[in-house]
Amino acid sequence: METNPGLYGLAAEFDSPTALVQAARLAHEAGYRRMDAYSPFPVEGLPEALGFHRTKMPMLILIGGITGALSGFALQYYCAVISYPINVAGRPLNSWPSWIPVTFELTVLIASLTAVFGLLALCGLPMPYHPLFHVPRFSRATRDSFFLCIEATDPRFERAATKDFLTGLNPREVSEVPQ
Repeated sequence: METNPGLYGLAAEFDSPTALVQAARLAHEAGYRRMDAYSPFPVEGLPEALGFHRTKMPMLILIGGITGALSGFALQYYCAVISYPINVAGRPLNSWPSWIPVTFELTVLIASLTAVFGLLALCGLPMPYHPLFHVPRFSRATRDSFFLCIEATDPRFERAATKDFLTGLNPREVSEVPQ
């Protein structure tokens, strides 16, 4: 692997979503793993072509929900049994059925906050700057162009070989992306 100081990667621009999906599939089959695709709308089959099969979001939300449920129940238990026990009509201090609403609400609250902040963290947001903004034609990615960027941090990345590979996919243009 050659070092590429000052180079973020190589970006290829395609005319159609099918060409982008095909290029991503071929790049993944060629062994490239550090790549991303940009399009003006969601493209069916693109995440699978890039090799994205799993996400950590469901596990994060589950952990957030369990944390919310346990903390809601623990809060009610502490208040009713330890901190300020009041015997009302001979009921036990640990009367958990009355604690279900608070437990449920904290479960939903913590799970949803985990979903929002987990999504922001996993997507790397907020990101006011990205090296692809230096590519002159990249502004068309929000209108009518489709881009595939192979990052220079990919173990298989070599500037000349990767540029030849991307050129062989018949893109509209291949651009170097400075850091």
